[in-house]
Amino acid sequence: MKNLIKSTLTLLSIIIFLGSCSKGEKKSDGILASNAAEKVYVKPGELDEYYAFVSGGFSGQLAVYGLPSGRLFKVIPVFSQDPEKAWGYNEETKPMLMTSHGFIPWDDAHHPDISQTAGELDGRWVFINGNNTPRIAKIDLTTFETTEIIELPNSAGNHSSSFVTENTEYIVAGTRFSVPVPQKDMSIKEYKGNFKGAMSFISVAPTDGKMNLEFQILMPGFNYDLAHPGRGASHGWFFFTTYNTEEANSLLEVNASQNDVDYIAAINWKKAEEYVKAGKGKKMATNYAHNVYDEHTHTATSTMKKEVLVLDPSELPGLVYFLPTPKSPHGCDVDPSGEYIVGSGKLSANLTIHSFSKMLKAIENKKFATTLYNIPVLKSEEIVAGVVEQAGLGPLHTEFDDKGNGYTTFFITSEVVKWKLKTWEIVDRKPTYYSVGHLMIPGGNSRKPTGKYLLAMNKITKDRYLPTGPEVTQSAQLFDISGEKMELLLDFPTIGEPHYAAGIKADVIMKNSKKYFELKDNKHQYVTKSEAETRVVRNGKDVHVYMTAIRSHFAPDNIEGIKVGDRVFFHVTNVEQDYDVPHGFAIIGANNAELLIMPGQTETLVWEPKQVGVWPFYCSDFCSALHQEMQGYVRVSPANSNIPLSWSLGE
Repeated sequence: MKNLIKSTLTLLSIIIFLGSCSKGEKKSDGILASNAAEKVYVKPGELDEYYAFVSGGFSGQLAVYGLPSGRLFKVIPVFSQDPEKAWGYNEETKPMLMTSHGFIPWDDAHHPDISQTAGELDGRWVFINGNNTPRIAKIDLTTFETTEIIELPNSAGNHSSSFVTENTEYIVAGTRFSVPVPQKDMSIKEYKGNFKGAMSFISVAPTDGKMNLEFQILMPGFNYDLAHPGRGASHGWFFFTTYNTEEANSLLEVNASQNDVDYIAAINWKKAEEYVKAGKGKKMATNYAHNVYDEHTHTATSTMKKEVLVLDPSELPGLVYFLPTPKSPHGCDVDPSGEYIVGSGKLSANLTIHSFSKMLKAIENKKFATTLYNIPVLKSEEIVAGVVEQAGLGPLHTEFDDKGNGYTTFFITSEVVKWKLKTWEIVDRKPTYYSVGHLMIPGGNSRKPTGKYLLAMNKITKDRYLPTGPEVTQSAQLFDISGEKMELLLDFPTIGEPHYAAGIKADVIMKNSKKYFELKDNKHQYVTKSEAETRVVRNGKDVHVYMTAIRSHFAPDNIEGIKVGDRVFFHVTNVEQDYDVPHGFAIIGANNAELLIMPGQTETLVWEPKQVGVWPFYCSDFCSALHQEMQGYVRVSPANSNIPLSWSLGE
């Protein structure tokens, strides 16, 4: 009888639950409650609506995901050697990783940003920072390959970058750590008042994207965390968060958290241009690398630059102002109108929002609380537009939708909070898993955000995924923000630590995507455009093999007369002129990566045979039904051998 009553009650509960659902009542975590899977499902053969470029953190890479599916499409090597693509291993790309410290094949890549025209994402280039050895890289979005890297002198810990002005006039980068400028041997105890923080302004040519370090502004010796450009009315200004305004040099978690406020540094870069034009800058001797990959020669060059133009804001009125912001702020974010500047104080439970128009008025009326290193500090009450009260703990980063809402991540309370501009009221909050850092709304840092999806990037994922030893994968979470309330749709693992991301509608990029390199335009020094041009040439102990690859053979495919102690340069040209037909090249004993050569491209692998024998080479990228037959042999003879150099074309 007991069991019968229990079964009846259970059945009644189910009927009541289903009845409530049929009346339109939904439970957020109940059965039949969500169609999230449908919202992220992309049918076979259909395309994602957005590209998401997600930083790889300590991997030094940039990962390309589709949204809403969360599928990983490509990993772009930037500040890292990548054996899959031979990036940093083949002779053509090694110069891309040169610095004033020598060959540095890694870095900590944090903040990608997409080029803009008139405040809208144009999809031409993505820029990303190297945090450790300060660098800025440019990725060409016609090929999804890194084509330029510029080192930043006088900088140390290039964290507050790379951020793009609304016409891509500049990529702006701020130092995380202040250091002696120029570098010299001095006591760390002399930090306060003597160290400087360099803000770098890198111009971008509007036609080809060529970068140039135009000038640096030498700021007081604070730490500079994040930044964003003005837009609309505030175009021409740039805003950086600062912390450690105490200028402490030890136990910073205590000693750099004493002040009730730190600052957002407002830099008038239009004024900086005026000072440069008037000859107010000073040239400083330095040493930094500028590395450029040429799409026609398929080869990179590294040039060492020897000076940089610097501006000193303590001597140049109107260049920099400080906006008091509680407390140890991380994010510094500007809304689509350019009026509101959001400071996210890590040690504050509130979000402080400054008004650009109030800032200009305060400057005009000289409403200064004090000066620091001869830089005016504006009075807080004169510039604050509003405060989002008790929003959460550990605010980090804010982006915006197209409906007048801000979205802020809170690291300590592990949540995303939605709030309204102008009224500053909280609308919604959703938990993340766990310790969320940055978030991204496609176009959220431009004049025209999309307001459909939000991507939150998390530091910790305990209990969310299968365990993989002491370290668990990090992740991103996709939210639907098209309605009043946010809805979690998906989470997916990411490459490395996902610090930050940039998103854009796919059709903006797809129309410009390069299918292959025109063979007729290939100006590589060792290009071989047809099998009739293939040959093997000895120059002392260097042997150059001019080789072609096409489905399904190499030419030449048998080479004799190579000796132990030779250096063999395989210059392989993929003579295909068809979309998505790369070829690989690998040979036994090569101590670097294989090659991966795109159609119409030439790449070089250096092989130094140490043993006599007959050594095969083959195509390492599956290219056709006869891929296995795409191979050849190199005969290696003793160093004193007289066997003449010869080769065959498979005839």
